[in-house]
Amino acid sequence: MECKKRKRGERVFRFKSFGEHGYPIEFDGSFRHNVKMLLELGNSETNLCNGLACWSFQLEVHRHPPLHILLFVVEEPVGASIQHCCRHCRYVGWGHHMVCNKKYHFILPSKNLVAALLNCEGDNDAVKSNLVELQSHILHVAFHSNGFGHLLCVNGVEMGSDLTGYQIMDFLDRLCIALHARKVSLCDNSKKKGMELRLLHVVAYGQPWFGHWGYKFGRGSFGVTQPMYQKAIEALQAMPISSLIQHLANSNQFIPLIFSRYQAFSDNSLLTLGDLFRFLLELKSRLPKENCGGSYNPGILVETTCRWSAKRVEMATRVIVEALRSAKSRWVSRQEVRDVARAYIGDTGLLDFVLKSLGNQIVGKYLVRRSLNPVTKVLEYCLEDISNIFPEQDLALSNSNIKAQYKITGSQLTKDMQTLFKYIFKVDQKQAITSGVLSGITMASRIILDTKYFLKEYAGEFCSNKVELDVEGKLKLYCTVTLRNNQQANEELKKTIIQFPYECITLKNNATFDELKIEVERSFGDVYWGMQSFNVESIVNLNAKGSDLVFGVVEVGRKIVFEGSISKEKGFMSDEMFENGVRNWVVGCVCGAEDDDGERMICCDICEVWQHTRCVGIPNSEENPTIFLCNRCEHEIMHLPSLP
Repeated sequence: MECKKRKRGERVFRFKSFGEHGYPIEFDGSFRHNVKMLLELGNSETNLCNGLACWSFQLEVHRHPPLHILLFVVEEPVGASIQHCCRHCRYVGWGHHMVCNKKYHFILPSKNLVAALLNCEGDNDAVKSNLVELQSHILHVAFHSNGFGHLLCVNGVEMGSDLTGYQIMDFLDRLCIALHARKVSLCDNSKKKGMELRLLHVVAYGQPWFGHWGYKFGRGSFGVTQPMYQKAIEALQAMPISSLIQHLANSNQFIPLIFSRYQAFSDNSLLTLGDLFRFLLELKSRLPKENCGGSYNPGILVETTCRWSAKRVEMATRVIVEALRSAKSRWVSRQEVRDVARAYIGDTGLLDFVLKSLGNQIVGKYLVRRSLNPVTKVLEYCLEDISNIFPEQDLALSNSNIKAQYKITGSQLTKDMQTLFKYIFKVDQKQAITSGVLSGITMASRIILDTKYFLKEYAGEFCSNKVELDVEGKLKLYCTVTLRNNQQANEELKKTIIQFPYECITLKNNATFDELKIEVERSFGDVYWGMQSFNVESIVNLNAKGSDLVFGVVEVGRKIVFEGSISKEKGFMSDEMFENGVRNWVVGCVCGAEDDDGERMICCDICEVWQHTRCVGIPNSEENPTIFLCNRCEHEIMHLPSLP
């Protein structure tokens, strides 16, 4: 592509509709077929990605003011890849998949990258050569030709994008559904202000941020399993704040004050860690944007004109607190508290005002809790003594709603969240060992942080239930294949059961089974690098002759399994055909991991088994030692008989 502006007359697509049903085109085939249909609508870029085929789509985000972004689709044949195997597949547990012939990179580039590509700003050649390697894209998702993909990066407004993270993920979701992707994985390492977002959102909502779009547990590192992950989430969400504050107040005196500040904002009692962080995140989303220039922004501002004097309000408060004290920590209804207080305060309007204002507020050494009874649907109050957490203070109303004004900014909220995150989830290790509560939090947090790989299953293989003929007069079947043990394969591969996802095969209504076999061979050879010499030998779940008409024997949409082998003359099975690559190493870590999960490892110089450096006590800040012996080998050497 020459260094010039976009050509006039180039088709513009609506960003917010791209991928919706029928837009920009009706997709009704397998993933690779749908991608080819999409690329026919794109603008071919002949000199953009150092020889790789590339297409661009101009997307209109909004007209007023005008905002357009570019979508690039780069086709990467396996022969053009430096590494045939995919490390993302290996880390997420798809190492048993066969290597595909092609990858398709869908990229929404950053504004700076677009300027460099289209206006010759900066080192254009360097940008071209690294287009699929850059991490600064607004969006980068790579698909294998079998419909399995990896979300590699998402960068929203905070990274300079004109699109929010929600808009980017909605766009990706529409795209995956439209193209009939099968599964998409991601590695969630996102952080904000030093806080790991996957931990923050899991505590608040029970799922990572990507969970809003259906991404779930894919694979844990360091031997973490899905049941372990789920139990860790439940433990953190249900952790009582009251017992936690007692442990943290000694290490940071501001922790109780931070909690009381946000309890004052909440209409409901913040009883657990889940309640607290969910409220903080929801409150942050409602705060107005702060001026980046540094000017003062009041944030939330609550002003109430009170028709009672402060003295009368304080007196009514004392009466209500004394009434709750006499209840001895049991929950009492609003009407019961009001009736007791009326013996001393005749102004029912004042009592109603104070009862409404006192919910979940700190008064002296007490926290006045308010909650709606789920059975009777009646408001109830309870008094909790917090004198062991907060320093002694005069009995005075501590309610933001009847102060002249109370305010908090987004930056203050972020700072408070950082403090809570640091002291709750990153407690000192020595302190954690001496305290059961903090030790439990540390362990559960570690399990969640060791879970970075998430998956969404789109079930793209069942792409259509239509029975009618397509535009070419063809009907659809769904076919898969199994491989016979190949004598030339190594022993490990002979034990491996190779499973392929179903492929959508289109046939004329008068096609025979011989023609179907040829089409199956062609389709699987088109998708997988190691299947280009595959020969179909039999049908597993059907008894039919080669000359029989397919649709005279089976119904449209039927799933058929074929069995065959790879031609010995043209090639043979090898571990290089699989995403795991050459398996000349063994993983056997004390944490239970038996495969490469992408974490740093070290190999024992005697048994040659790989283990995580963290599990054997090597800090990340240190380099791997020149000679390393695992505990088992070291123990065996220590017990060898000494030489004479």
